[in-house]
Amino acid sequence: MQVQYDVIIAGGGMVGATLACLLGQSGKRVAVLEAHQPALFSPDDPYDLRVSAISRASQRALLAAGAWEGIVARRAFPYEAMQVWDATGTGEIRFDAADLGEPDLGHIVENRVIQLALLDTLQALDGVDVFCPDKLAEVLVDAQQVTATLHSGEVLQAKLLVGADGAQSKVRQLAGIGMETQDYGQKGLVCVVQTELAHQFTAWQRFMPGGPLAFLPLADGFCSIVWTLPADRADAMLRLSDGDFCRELAQALDFRLGDVTAVGERAAFSLRGRHAEPYIQERVALAGDAAHTIHPLAGQGVNLGIKDAVELAQQICQAQGDVGSVKVLRAYERARRGDNVLTQKAMEGFRLLFGNTLTPWKILRNSGLSIVNQMSFLKYEIAKRAMGI
Repeated sequence: MQVQYDVIIAGGGMVGATLACLLGQSGKRVAVLEAHQPALFSPDDPYDLRVSAISRASQRALLAAGAWEGIVARRAFPYEAMQVWDATGTGEIRFDAADLGEPDLGHIVENRVIQLALLDTLQALDGVDVFCPDKLAEVLVDAQQVTATLHSGEVLQAKLLVGADGAQSKVRQLAGIGMETQDYGQKGLVCVVQTELAHQFTAWQRFMPGGPLAFLPLADGFCSIVWTLPADRADAMLRLSDGDFCRELAQALDFRLGDVTAVGERAAFSLRGRHAEPYIQERVALAGDAAHTIHPLAGQGVNLGIKDAVELAQQICQAQGDVGSVKVLRAYERARRGDNVLTQKAMEGFRLLFGNTLTPWKILRNSGLSIVNQMSFLKYEIAKRAMGI
């Protein structure tokens, strides 16, 4: 038996589930396919390795989706300041929420917490069905609809199929949509640590020639680490003993938080920039990592994906007629591609700028950081744009 929906969303992660919540609350019939059941959450659980810096714009979207209360009830940590400096000189810049008249700059939240809160909201929506664990096996697209066959044998039909199924998107592959890829030759090393000195509700980021190091504040004195390194050096760091790694890490942060006193599990993932061309075909649209991935140095990846979800939901909900038509989907792509490309290129530019060891470039970036730090208007315009306010 074939079940009819308005939209089928492949991927029930942060982006796909946000889109499903927004559509479900607008009365759309939605099917969500998620391959993996997220682990249950307990406040006593150790922090996950994968966290996101949720901007104010993303917070608003998650609030509209009905998930923010569930996120805060589990575990979310607001940060009030950001300190950024260059390891090769004296350039430094600081952003403070108080100077913006804001309570915080954003929240550090575990990805699993966001997903669980969204799935709770989905389960309360009458028009949304979640198929988990399940995933696409085959897709047939014709002039009228999409027919999706799942691994479980279920057959679903809809006017639109959305791929929010990550960087290795099955939807993108089945649709034959190409992807431009740039391998940065780096890995992002992640772990959770404790430090000798308090993090001061501050996100700390030091730019080094090999890549930036970020200490993101969590509750109870913990910090989530994202350390961008050349791939071979990241692998070497994974092989160090805990004690040796803690010493390397504290030194890499210039001992701003004193010694690193404890470290949990470590992992590293390859860093690549990707961009789909195009984002859409008739009855098919891509969102989040399925459409684009960027360098993590400013933590904007998930925020761009949530912007995709908000825009796509808006275009679908205001469409007069067929939600899978090229006209509707082109409006979504036009609204999002420019912002995504601009952010991706900006992150690549920062990566090259701070990775350059030639003296003129060191002088330029250090003097630039110091000058911007003294120009309050420009500095806080930058902060407001990053926050989405």
